[in-house]
Amino acid sequence: MAHVAEIWRHPIKSHGREALLNVTLRAGECLPFDRHWAVAHDAARIEDPDQWAPCSNFSRGAKAPLLMALDAQFDRASNTITLTHPAKPGITFNPDRLEDHPRFIEWITPLCPSNRAAPARIVKADRGMTDTDFPSVSLINLASHAAVEAQIGQSLSPLRWRGNLFLSGLSAWDEKGWIGKRIRVGDTEMDIREEITRCLATTTNPNTGARDADTLGALKQGWGHQEFGVYGYVTKPGAIHIDSPVEVIT
Repeated sequence: MAHVAEIWRHPIKSHGREALLNVTLRAGECLPFDRHWAVAHDAARIEDPDQWAPCSNFSRGAKAPLLMALDAQFDRASNTITLTHPAKPGITFNPDRLEDHPRFIEWITPLCPSNRAAPARIVKADRGMTDTDFPSVSLINLASHAAVEAQIGQSLSPLRWRGNLFLSGLSAWDEKGWIGKRIRVGDTEMDIREEITRCLATTTNPNTGARDADTLGALKQGWGHQEFGVYGYVTKPGAIHIDSPVEVIT
């Protein structure tokens, strides 16, 4: 049976991920505290700092591959995030405290290319800063991931795809047939709205931050497209945990 194999949250967009054992989703919202914050760069054009903005305004793995090696741990009680990276000691800070921002910017800047727009400030909107203009949850089929591994001829970490729900028990590319359909995941239901078009971030090893696999070339050569994974919109709230069943219902 198709089921949830892993659950991942990314508290700050493109700046680390953390594994969860369970999560409760709310209708019309992202996974709680997923992409809750983002790092605007010094060339950002954000008209309203309290509203969603496109990804081009933020520091991200497509432009700064070393960011892909970040791990995160969010402590809700203290509203602090701890980031770790293989290249340097970690940091703990409160992203909502303006006095913590300079310390974070000083810490993260060496991980960003000097010839790109530099990280400038942490921002937060009224919803998660996903790559979609609607609050989305991203789903990754691990069988499709295995197909990409076979095409490219090397082992790849699924964390390259930066998904929320990693699914097992499906056939490769089953998810491509879900567009326009509703699925049930645990107690939650969601409409699958669109596929995820991939960028250079996925070419980067999430353990090292080095670009070491032509994932985009593999997708194009193997299947003639650049899509991997799908975005869902939560229509019925509920709980999800590791091993929760997944089924198409309409």
